[in-house]
Amino acid sequence: MSSTPDVQFSKRLTIEQVEEGHELAPKFDEHGLIACVTTAAGSGEVLMLGYMNAEALKKTITTGEAHYYSRSRKQLWHKGATSGLVQKVVEMRIDDDQDAVWLRVEIPGDASCHVGYRSCFYRSIPTGEGEAARELHFEESEKVFDPKKVYGDAPNPTIL
Repeated sequence: MSSTPDVQFSKRLTIEQVEEGHELAPKFDEHGLIACVTTAAGSGEVLMLGYMNAEALKKTITTGEAHYYSRSRKQLWHKGATSGLVQKVVEMRIDDDQDAVWLRVEIPGDASCHVGYRSCFYRSIPTGEGEAARELHFEESEKVFDPKKVYGDAPNPTIL
């Protein structure tokens, strides 16, 4: 029994089929990945940018829960399996040339970032003329959860 769900992707045959057709024919990059933007279903806030391989995309489709491919850990990743902050897919879309996915999700606990913030995009970069060195500004004033309590001794996925 295969761990990959039985979802079939169509071959990419014509531009019209890819852009205007009803067939799911995703275009994975040279590493076998497709970008995935994930937003909060209620507010539209961007929560994270992740990547999916074919198995992650198929599992997300069949389970209704977000699965990604962790580039740092080099393995399939069921978002929230460790933390309990599972992303329930409310809507899933694919872009015009089928090389990017957009998930609208609901999350119990209302957080998505392994650092403890709601969104992985919790800092802003000042733009425009001025200082050569840009200091990041925190847009979220506090963490939603304590990562040490949630993840314990699990290794941090951030790579330097």
